[in-house]
Parts: sequence; structure tokens; C-alpha cells
Amino acid sequence: MAVAAPMPAFPRTIFHVDMDAFFVSVEELFDPSLKDKPVVVGGQRHERGVVSAASYAARKFGVDSAMPLRTAAKLCPQAIFVDGHPDRYRECSEKVHRVLTTFSPQVEMASIDEAYVDMTGTARLHGPPLKAAHTLHQRMKAETSLNCSVGIGSSRLIAKVSSAQAKPNGVLWIVPGQEAKFLAPLDVREIPGVGKVMETNLHALGIKKVGDLARMEDSELEDRFGKWGLALAGKSRGEDAGGWFDTEVAADIDAKSISHEHTYNEDTADTAQLEATLMRLSEMVGRRLREAKFYARTVQLKLRYKDFTTVTRAHTLPAPTQLDNEIFEHIRTLFRKNWKQDAQVRLLGVHASSFSSYQPDQLDLLEGPRQQRWKDALAAADRLRDKFGESSVSLASGMRGGFRERTHENPAGLPGKSKRKED
Repeated sequence: MAVAAPMPAFPRTIFHVDMDAFFVSVEELFDPSLKDKPVVVGGQRHERGVVSAASYAARKFGVDSAMPLRTAAKLCPQAIFVDGHPDRYRECSEKVHRVLTTFSPQVEMASIDEAYVDMTGTARLHGPPLKAAHTLHQRMKAETSLNCSVGIGSSRLIAKVSSAQAKPNGVLWIVPGQEAKFLAPLDVREIPGVGKVMETNLHALGIKKVGDLARMEDSELEDRFGKWGLALAGKSRGEDAGGWFDTEVAADIDAKSISHEHTYNEDTADTAQLEATLMRLSEMVGRRLREAKFYARTVQLKLRYKDFTTVTRAHTLPAPTQLDNEIFEHIRTLFRKNWKQDAQVRLLGVHASSFSSYQPDQLDLLEGPRQQRWKDALAAADRLRDKFGESSVSLASGMRGGFRERTHENPAGLPGKSKRKED
């Protein structure tokens, strides 16, 4: 009896979709006069914050993300500085996510403005990779009014690197089998995960291009850099190796910690203002814990003085929590124990970690009803924030500590990740 040969597996096809100058582009939708001008998003030129995004016109003057706003102002005095609007960005990111899910159910928002889409086996529905990418490109523009760049590869790594090469507003497909050839002439810094320190270490070995790295023996890289050396060897060949590249697209990866910080524009020793800020930060951390359905066992205070001296103090809770008021109570205790009275503060931060995904038992019969009332109240507040924005609701004790939410790539409410699946 003849046995049918197994059907050949579909070649793995990954898209990396990266929205071009996302924060700036969203601002241009609301204020078309900004178009084609040097624009800096993240705050005003005199503030202490950092650049969240810069238009291509501003980048020509050396302005880049994570740069101090005041430095950006010196490099590009003519730039228009715009406060970030995180609620706008979340809304547009949701639209981006909806477009992507019409192409594949396997979508992972890597940040608010970029995503991986597993297009493996979708050729009969959307056509070959290049055709599907051009269709996606056009649909994204039509439905969001935003431009994107699309990288296509047989791995996440190749897709991400190729989308960077396709910017702005382009599509680039690296045909299977051509990965090493594509990577070889690129600077090692183009490999995701290679920062300034690793770049310096590699340059010291005479490794400046990815091709130089690919010629190294795996064993030698492992001897020099341990497991990261082996990951580098794999990445130089275009493989998904190391860190979150090891997982499948849309895999449920649990966060290890959640934190929020605030830097004052003017240093302050006002106790009421400092504690109100800690309340607001505790709210923001609690909100993200509830979105992820996590309970934190450890909270940590970050306190930075005017002279940049920084103090961090952690506390292990008697029971895991996700309630704003409980986080604040412990953070406030840490603050009062560690703050030098009347010393001016530059920055405050609240950090939560040691997560569990189960609801802890109530401590006692008296505490139970009180906790339930807080849960109900915070659930109602979260629903209002979902509808009207993150800054629409705040506990009374945190109102004086109100401040503009920092614009960054991984905010609360990231599309596709904002609600963790129930166990």
C-alpha cells in the first residue's frame, strides 16, 4: 500500500511592522502645520525630561530619542517642542493593531509603534510575502493615515533589521537563504541587543561588521561572552537567538517588573507635593498590575536628590497586592524613613516586582470587606480611564501630584497585551 508523502511545511515568514516617526506622525494628524518641520515630542525645551521622538527634519541636526530636551534645544534651536499625548498614541496604536490582525491572528505588539506578524501559511489568503506586505502598507495608510515600514524575513531578527533598512515608508524582503549575505556588510550595532558597551568590546576584537562576527567560531564567542556570545553567533547568521527572540510571535511573556518615575522640572522639598507624587506613581503602577492581572510581593522606592545622589529601598509585603492604596502605604513608609528632611528632591520612582498571578487570601475578616471596597472602586476608576484616558481619574491624595504622563514605547494599555489571559 502506498503511503502519501508528508506535505511540505510552509516556509516561516515574519513581518516586522514599524510605524515611521510614530509620536511625531500622530501629532501631525492633530496639527497638520507641524508637517515637514523639525519637531521634538516629549516636553518643552526648558524642561528636564528627555526626547520621546523627533521628526526626520529634527534628526538631521542630531536630535534623537532619549536625549535631554535641553540638549535637543541647543542642537536644533528652531525645533518645535510638543508635549506628548499618550492617550492619542494608545488610540492610534489600537488602530494599527486592528489592521494587523486582519492579516494574521499571530500579532505581537513589541511596543506601542512596532509589531511582529507571523504570516507563515497565509499566501493563499494574502498572496506571496511581497504582495501581502504592499497590501498591508497601503491598508495601514488608508485606515490610520500613518506611514509604516515593513521588514520581511524568515526570522524575527531578519524582519526587524530589514524594516530598519526599509525606513522610511518602505518594504524590504530578505529572500530565504540570503540572510547572512544581507547582514554581512552591516555594522554590528545593527544587531538587536548590541549596545554601546558590547559594540566597544567587539570593536576591540576587530569585529566591526556583522560579517566579521559571523566568521568567528561559536566556541570563541562563548568563551569571551558566555551565553550572550552564542546568541551573537546565531544572530550573525540571521537566527532568532537570545532573549525574547527565542519565543514564538504572540507568546505570552510575563513581565518581571513594573515601574513609573517622575522628574521634577524644579527640585522640591515640599512634603505634601512629594507624597502626592508617590500616590500618583502608585496609582500608575497599580493600574498596570491590574491590567496584567499580577499581584506584586515587593515594592521599591527610588529617591534622587538635587545633587543626583540616588537612594533605592525595597520592602517585601505581607501579602501580594495590586491595589493603589496598599502600594502607596508601603512606599510612603519607605519614603518617610529614608528622605532627609528638607533635602530637595529631583526624581521619585515606584517599582513593583516578585509577581504572582493568583489572588491572595484575605488577611482577616475585617480586612476582607475593606479590600473588596477598594477593588470595586479601582475597577470603576480603571473603566473610566479606559474610556476617557489615563489622567481622567485620580485618588484625592494624588491629585496635587498630578503630572503629565511620560511618553514612552511601553505604556499601560499596549494593544494585544493590555489584558492578560485568565489562567
